[in-house]
Amino acid sequence: MPKLFRNLTVQVLVAIGLGVLVGAFFPAFGAGLKPLGDAFIGLIKMLIAPIIFLTVVLGMGNIGDLKKVGRLGGKALLYFELVTTLALVIGVAAANLIRPGAGIDTGRVAAGADATRQYTEKAADMDWLAFFTHIIPDNFLGAFTSGEVLQVLLVAVLFGAALARVPAAVSGPLLGTLERLGRVFFGVLSLVMKLAPLGAFGAMAFTIGKYGLAALRPLALLMGSVYLTMFLFIFGVLGGIARFYGFSLWRLLVFIREELLIVLGTSSSESALMDKLTAFGCARPVVGLVVPTGYSFNLDGTTIYLSMSSIFLAQAFNVPLTLGQQLTIIGILMLTSKGAAGVTGSGFIVLASTLAAIKVIPVEGMALLLGVDRFMSEVRAITNIIGNAVATVVIAKSENEFDEATYQRAIGN
Repeated sequence: MPKLFRNLTVQVLVAIGLGVLVGAFFPAFGAGLKPLGDAFIGLIKMLIAPIIFLTVVLGMGNIGDLKKVGRLGGKALLYFELVTTLALVIGVAAANLIRPGAGIDTGRVAAGADATRQYTEKAADMDWLAFFTHIIPDNFLGAFTSGEVLQVLLVAVLFGAALARVPAAVSGPLLGTLERLGRVFFGVLSLVMKLAPLGAFGAMAFTIGKYGLAALRPLALLMGSVYLTMFLFIFGVLGGIARFYGFSLWRLLVFIREELLIVLGTSSSESALMDKLTAFGCARPVVGLVVPTGYSFNLDGTTIYLSMSSIFLAQAFNVPLTLGQQLTIIGILMLTSKGAAGVTGSGFIVLASTLAAIKVIPVEGMALLLGVDRFMSEVRAITNIIGNAVATVVIAKSENEFDEATYQRAIGN
């Protein structure tokens, strides 16, 4: 039993249950626990700039490797961009169709109805020319100190592109240093995520204490919508891609079932897929290229989650979004989602960074998601790993680097 309670998922489940009970039976006390959720969000926001910078720069380092293998790398990147963009569009369309955030009384979540009205006015009067010109920071460090995520992204892309142009004798040691620094920051993120139960408890107690048990309905609707959308994406979109390229998605899922169970327990898509995909028939060089790069550039589940959560919060705060604004959100997510490496909690970070970049939907509204984010993190991690497995097989087949005899042995024929 003690070992069970050391599992973060169990801890968050217990914290959510306690938060519901406290909010229901002691509403005034529960409403006063809002600072717990706010503090957790603050810790997450603190890590946005360095993690986004490091993951994008290291991703550019992978692009440098991709250039060496020419057509294979370009084909992989094109596939990643097409499929993740399709996932974003599907997520936005599903959120608009189901409208899980409609009808929530969140006027006081951002410190009063006036704050909500402020965001609504920003959505209507936003100067998009100023928005895009503001992406350029005044100076290199200013992008980090101001907390402007798109400025950090621009700096990271330029830094990564320049790094790819310098001799390997210079870029190699620097990339190694950045890799080690990235591990440190993800270590900090891991420590912060240990506080997730406390943040979830405070956020849920506040939500129930302030708005009553009826507030659980839209959260359950959001979670169900995300699960349904990802299920349809896996067996509709990815299943269709698999059929087009002549292999069985179901056989692939059965073959990597152990890795999927690991993901289910850890909510992380960083699993050792390489040996399994090689045993499935993919050439090792293709696996070694596509799988690591896919963890930065091919996160189908995370992109669906980000798009649906963004629209959910806009609906919850009654922020009307035009078609142009929703297309802008998709465009921004095409950038920020590339920094969502397959590590527990990163999807929450990227959502915070996206909302901060858009400046239309209140970042404080993420407190509404704390109670159910852990549940959605597991399904998006599983969708990510399935998407990367399918991508590897597709690229291998398109390059004639797939061994049909090995595939037949793997599926038991």
